[in-house]
Amino acid sequence: MPETEFSATGVRIERWARSLTRAGQVIVKDGRLALLTSNGREIDSAPVVTVSAGRPWFAGTGAAVARLNGTRYRLTMGQRNRGPDRAGPARRFLETLRSAGGRMT
Repeated sequence: MPETEFSATGVRIERWARSLTRAGQVIVKDGRLALLTSNGREIDSAPVVTVSAGRPWFAGTGAAVARLNGTRYRLTMGQRNRGPDRAGPARRFLETLRSAGGRMT
């Protein structure tokens, strides 16, 4: 059974002006990216090769922007991590997508 390539919990997931969850999950597994609510309900998912992601200047520390199925999501990770590496989860997320064939913007 393949292992999860990336998993983050406690992720704030926003569809720009609208917050969808403050404690969601981001999972990259079996070549798919899935965004889940805090109770495990799927917000959106797509094959990694169709996802574009990046960290634009307005995203802030610890945040990334991902486009799935034509919808842009702002993902703020590491909200509870107040250490010097708050950007760690977002950086690992982008590295995982890049190595799995996702497009970086």
